[in-house]
Amino acid sequence: MSASPSSATGRRRYDVTIRGSGIVGQTLALMLARDRLRVALVDPRGGHGAQERPDDVRAYALNTASRELLQSLRCWPEAEPAGTGPCVVTAVKAMQVHGDDGGQLGFQTAAQANDALTWIVDVPALERRLAEAIGFQSGIDRLAEAPASALTVVCEGKRSQTRQALGIEFDSRPYPHQALAARLRCEQAHGGVARQWFCEGQILALLPLEGEQGHAVALVWSLPTDLAQATRGLDADRFVEAVQARCQQALGAMTLEGPVQAWPLELARARRWLARTPQGVAVLAGDAAHAMHPLAGQGLNVGLADVAELARVLHEREYWRELGDMRLLRRYERARQADVHAMGWLTDSLFNLFGHHDSRVQALRNWGMTRVDHLGRLKHWLARQASGVRA
Repeated sequence: MSASPSSATGRRRYDVTIRGSGIVGQTLALMLARDRLRVALVDPRGGHGAQERPDDVRAYALNTASRELLQSLRCWPEAEPAGTGPCVVTAVKAMQVHGDDGGQLGFQTAAQANDALTWIVDVPALERRLAEAIGFQSGIDRLAEAPASALTVVCEGKRSQTRQALGIEFDSRPYPHQALAARLRCEQAHGGVARQWFCEGQILALLPLEGEQGHAVALVWSLPTDLAQATRGLDADRFVEAVQARCQQALGAMTLEGPVQAWPLELARARRWLARTPQGVAVLAGDAAHAMHPLAGQGLNVGLADVAELARVLHEREYWRELGDMRLLRRYERARQADVHAMGWLTDSLFNLFGHHDSRVQALRNWGMTRVDHLGRLKHWLARQASGVRA
């Protein structure tokens, strides 16, 4: 079992200190411990791990690469046996994307395929599996304070105080939008289909939950800040009416389950991902290094890709290189900066394209969606890119 939060700091030496114990930080800790590295996982809440909230409405879309990574650590949330509890992972077998003037784009798996385009995962279930795995990993200690180590990985999120203390500049451009998230129960089963609407500058997604024949969906709705605040303040019935109007009653009658949560949206990226510390070197990962619009559902996937690349670089290092070797860690920085820049550019371009109110642009983008829908090879390439698996 791992050490208690208040012990170990002065008595043990650590190879790597991870500041931040969210999904990205915990996943990295497990990967490094698998390589027999001694890891300190620093939890600002006192070392007790993530606290489940009964009102947590978050759900993540995880791609093939993220699923394979979590499965390799035995942390992929498994479906509950039939009748014993809610299904916490839902395979998305098809996606339907709707433009604002008849444009449509669809993706689906082959009829005989057992895989999925993506998987919608309940956040509390995933956090539970990671915490359980860390509890049984002798190479990881949860600590309330950061010990000295040659390598520190900063996974504290977009508002990271450690990144700020290191003097790393974080370029952020806020969007004039906020995101609303909620859980809805629908009259009709969603059939394992993820649905998204781009309309009048707003982006609304309904993500399937509770298995392929479930009636629950996770709502993620990006809309102008003032309108988002007003919409969040509606009572349950009027809020559902607003959702129904935007999604064209795609799943019949709906009821709101739980609270409506909101957060600001931004495009952000650290100018550099490495910094020297008195003990060694610090590197950034996850939201501490980047943030992007959730319209493509790639936020956590990008963070887990950071984890996979950093673990690979450390695992494959030359025997004579230390963990805090700057030349070594620049390999990680270069590889991830390129991918993050590409994904950030894509999501930003799509946001700006569908936020443009010029009728000529509107006609062009809807024509483009329909054309892409008829180009099988291009659709396959797009799905491959979203999966996170490189050919």
